Amino acid sequence: MDLGQRAPCRSGQEHQQGRQQVSAETAPETIADTATLTETADEAPQGTDKVNRLEQEGDIAADYLEELLDIADLDGDLDIDVEADRAAVSIVGADLNQLVGRDGKVLEALQELTRLAVYRETGERSRLMLDVSGFRADKRSRLTQLGIETAAKVAESGEPVSLEPMSPFERKIVHDAVAAAGLTSESAGVEPRRYVVVHPAS
Repeated sequence: MDLGQRAPCRSGQEHQQGRQQVSAETAPETIADTATLTETADEAPQGTDKVNRLEQEGDIAADYLEELLDIADLDGDLDIDVEADRAAVSIVGADLNQLVGRDGKVLEALQELTRLAVYRETGERSRLMLDVSGFRADKRSRLTQLGIETAAKVAESGEPVSLEPMSPFERKIVHDAVAAAGLTSESAGVEPRRYVVVHPAS
């Protein structure tokens, strides 16, 4: 669910107008019979409440990141989305490598700070995902391919294969790719050296 793109710097009045516009543009269309049309707001589906909450998380995160970009004098646009039952915010710009850091370490820290900003406003822990300049998207693509290739290797040899240590985010991507290939996998070891083991089909 794509919630649109935001520019990093806006006045308070423009920001409020922007929120109203996003809310109007992203309101879900409802196809319902007469009985459904008589439902009250209190009877709204739980799924709608969850989407609204995730949209709110993305909006709060975008506010925080807009201020950060302004303070750091960095150019960047913000894309807000909802993916896999979590809010997702991406910062895209010409040169934002300093917000990624070596092996994504700065990005990980920035993501945690953004989650804390959301928690401060909502009082609830957030699983929001932050990406900068497509770093996570590229990594997801590479790890998905790794999972597919490893699953093929295990299926052919019939022997389990252990991969290099990965972060929880990285392991989840590999697990999903292996499961899609019809094999099983598990995480082994202790953080920060926890890794994925791919097993042949039973």
